Amino acid sequence: MKIDNNKPVNIMSVGGARTGAQRPAAASGSGQSEQVELSPMSARLKDIEAALANEPVVDRARVDEIKQAITEGRFQVDASKVADSLIQSVRDLIAHQRQRS
Repeated sequence: MKIDNNKPVNIMSVGGARTGAQRPAAASGSGQSEQVELSPMSARLKDIEAALANEPVVDRARVDEIKQAITEGRFQVDASKVADSLIQSVRDLIAHQRQRS
């Protein structure tokens, strides 16, 4: 099959049907502009995102405190608390898998 570069391409036949949400872009130079209005929730989420971007991911003071406690031999691990947390994590994962099924 030969491709003819001089023949205009019908985008609808190539790309398939468009959904109602898709609209062709306004022709350049038409003088039309579209305005997008965001909900108050999206503005709030943007503010939260900006605030979180300034927060450190790790609490360095807490990490240093735990390191010091380990070095001094004061750090105690509660094995039953760790085991309970692991069991709860597995229960949560199983419940999540069942909800998806």
